[in-house]
Amino acid sequence: MTAHQTPAPGAGMDHFFLARGIAVIGASAEPTKIGGRPVHLLQRHGYAGQIYPINPKGGEIQGLPAYARLADTPEAPELALIAVPAAQALQAVQDCAARGVRAVVVLSSGFAEAGEEGAAWQAEMRDVALRHGMRLLGPNCLGTVSVAERAIASFSVALEDYYPQPGAIGIVSQSGNIGSYTLQLLVQRGVGISRMVTTGNEAEVDLADGIAALARDPATRVILCCMETCRDGERLTQALAIAREHQTPVLVLKIGATEQGQAAAASHTGALAASDAVVDAVLRRHGALRVRSHEDLVEIGQAVAQLLPHSLPRKPAVTLVAASGGFGIMMADAMSQAGLELPPLAAATRERIHKVLPGASTNNPVDASAQISSRPDILFEVLSALQEDPGEATTVLFLSLGLYSTRLRGIYLEALAQLRAAYPQRPLVIISRGPADAVVQIQALGIPVFSSIDAAARGLEALGRLASLLDAEQAPVASTSSTAARLPEDTFRTEYAAKQALIAAGFEVPRELAVQDADAAVQAAESLGYPVVLKILSEDIPHKTEAGGVALNLGDAQAVRAACARILASVARHAPEARLEGLLVAPMLRGGTELIAGISRDPVFGPVVMVGMGGIYAEVLRDVAVQPAPVSETQALAMIRSLRLFPLLDGARGQAPADVAAAARAVARLSEFACRHRDQVAEIDLNPILVRPQGEGIAILDALMVPVRPARTPDHESSHAA
Repeated sequence: MTAHQTPAPGAGMDHFFLARGIAVIGASAEPTKIGGRPVHLLQRHGYAGQIYPINPKGGEIQGLPAYARLADTPEAPELALIAVPAAQALQAVQDCAARGVRAVVVLSSGFAEAGEEGAAWQAEMRDVALRHGMRLLGPNCLGTVSVAERAIASFSVALEDYYPQPGAIGIVSQSGNIGSYTLQLLVQRGVGISRMVTTGNEAEVDLADGIAALARDPATRVILCCMETCRDGERLTQALAIAREHQTPVLVLKIGATEQGQAAAASHTGALAASDAVVDAVLRRHGALRVRSHEDLVEIGQAVAQLLPHSLPRKPAVTLVAASGGFGIMMADAMSQAGLELPPLAAATRERIHKVLPGASTNNPVDASAQISSRPDILFEVLSALQEDPGEATTVLFLSLGLYSTRLRGIYLEALAQLRAAYPQRPLVIISRGPADAVVQIQALGIPVFSSIDAAARGLEALGRLASLLDAEQAPVASTSSTAARLPEDTFRTEYAAKQALIAAGFEVPRELAVQDADAAVQAAESLGYPVVLKILSEDIPHKTEAGGVALNLGDAQAVRAACARILASVARHAPEARLEGLLVAPMLRGGTELIAGISRDPVFGPVVMVGMGGIYAEVLRDVAVQPAPVSETQALAMIRSLRLFPLLDGARGQAPADVAAAARAVARLSEFACRHRDQVAEIDLNPILVRPQGEGIAILDALMVPVRPARTPDHESSHAA
């Protein structure tokens, strides 16, 4: 790594986890203070390396010799924690760089989150770290915890009363409190943890560093990520690619959905492709599973750790077992609503269950009655029959509050231990609220325990999605660099000019003619053939319909002349200052289904492609799919098929199927076009695209291109968006 170069995601992060010596700058003799707590925690939990308290007064701190300056330590610590006021932190970082410290955690607050002066200090700390090849975490963070090594670079209160067991789950969080809370919940569940990284203001080390480092960490099998924002899309995707390469699942709780950039959107695409949807698409494309609540993050993450590497559910199907018909129905409702199937059991499976439980109902769900828990061998035989059922559904056993009974608890644990030994590769899930020590015993067998029926339904659906994400091959994508010849400047002036650029790039656009007056419009209409469409051409009127600038289904010369007069009068009232360039005459096409497709620029991830059902469906129902550009034809087809109203394209109610393959080609080509011209094109709106019957292709009926331009003033934004 050369000076001033931003390190690759995850580079140098071992200095936080495996530090041979740790200095605490701003160390305090009081264990409850931020500067005293790391010293206390390191000693209490048995860190084996050297601890160097740094305090101008020197002397002794918490039984350890203290040093007035970092330069006075007998050797350079590998890691330093900074817990001094913000105004002194920059000097402390400079001292660390001069001493040869390899990694720094700035626990102090009062930087970019506090104002301009703090932001300047933060920027300078970053520069110092980059110049010296020193990783810098924070500021305003809760630091790191490396559990097995007991290397605690944190003041988290979560470590005051208990210490995690080493395990397979790693935590990466921008919020220190959320990361610490996640750690606490896992500890309470008896789940082992490998490492925790909290990134705070991310002056230098960011979320991508944490993900990449834990993905490469042999002790970490699952990463739980709490993300508030993404500052660098390329680094995040690089880190997720590293996790995918190492087959380390990443579960992401993304909070703080944002609407940045939408207020100034000139196209429908810009308004519909919200940045939160883009994050969602990026995570899916790169194999990360997004969850919607912190409870799901913990419960599903724990289940993944217990089921890996071989028994993640590969089919969205469940077999439900309960000692009560009512609970079975509740389970069936929740699982069905989550999109999981309840396949019928094979005849042989039903016969096996009836041999040990003659009165059981062997539909799915299985109502096994209270007899299922009378003896371990009965429970084992019923569950064995379900594990061997050819349907390969995941078995879900509802235990209600049975684990609180000492007798029943013994029966369950004995049968489940035998079952896991006999069928280690088949997924089995328990629903039970406790007690906690019994739940821990079941989880130790590699059997996930969900706390409620609804949590299990969400969890099983998510586990199936994760298995699909991990199994899927990532489709190759084209380069995102701008390599094509520059578009003519007038491309962005009118619909006609935009369509000429699209025609040159191979898009399917009907023959249309630009004219200057009514006489020319009539001649053009007769050349194209009636009926026709008439539209105003003006770079100042991006949305023509709102200005009364469109007339449809004009069947003769008289209708064309009347429409010309009507359009010009309406535009004069709506936009009297608009510069007019004439009229566009186009054929009136029928017999297809409308789509909308377009490109917008996400402020973090760059060009984004969107496709949705056209007409009212796009904006009223927001039935759209979003992906970072470029996409392949296969990916574009998957986007179209994901639309809720896709059956309208697929021949619903006896209609002829639409040419979906041609639509997918157009969406893929559009995404590549946007990437080639990313330096010039900010937004593209193709609305509508007429998708004709299968084999007949598509027709782009309207097009808008918005150029990349300097940041707009608020007044300009308001008038343009209108």
